[in-house]
Amino acid sequence: MSRVNPNPPVPDTCSTTEAAQRLGMAVRSVQLMVDRGELQAWKTPGGHRRILRSSLDQWLAARAAPGPVPATPAPAATHAGRPMTLLLIEDSVHFQNLISLIVKRELPAAELHVASDGIAGLALAGRLEPDVLLIDILLPGIDGAALITSLRSHPQFVRSRLIVITALDEAQREPYRFALEGVPVVHKTAVVGQLPPLLAEAAVAQPG
Repeated sequence: MSRVNPNPPVPDTCSTTEAAQRLGMAVRSVQLMVDRGELQAWKTPGGHRRILRSSLDQWLAARAAPGPVPATPAPAATHAGRPMTLLLIEDSVHFQNLISLIVKRELPAAELHVASDGIAGLALAGRLEPDVLLIDILLPGIDGAALITSLRSHPQFVRSRLIVITALDEAQREPYRFALEGVPVVHKTAVVGQLPPLLAEAAVAQPG
């Protein structure tokens, strides 16, 4: 007669905070990964996510392993044989982490640089001459609209593709319309869905 184990083994799990520390990401970024099915998790009766450590290990192993990455790759190099270069000017650590995750997934061969304020971003832009500039409108140290206008008008950045990322809604963006005309604008609540196709478009537009 078989006996039922009164204490079945509990899957080895961790909290979203522990997972975020291990991945070097914000907690919200990990929650989005769970929502997208990139990490396996379940919720406690109290509503707390518990992430399977095995799925965390698999995610890390997939990104550490050599060989092709299951994503639409960017061209290995652009002009002068260098990797495709992106510069993110964003003061929110959460969105720095989230956008970095999206870029790594969509453009695994690209290089992403991050600046937390407009002054540092402008200096980095001048040094890197990036293929893609991702800029928030509201930045400490500089008017984001003035920064965008300056970059668009400067011959040094004529080939740089601009993508604006902002928490401002359409009405709140009205004072900045002069700077945003013809520039793709992604609202921060929609960055997970709207940014990947813009990155793919930028990658295709790069010279081989």
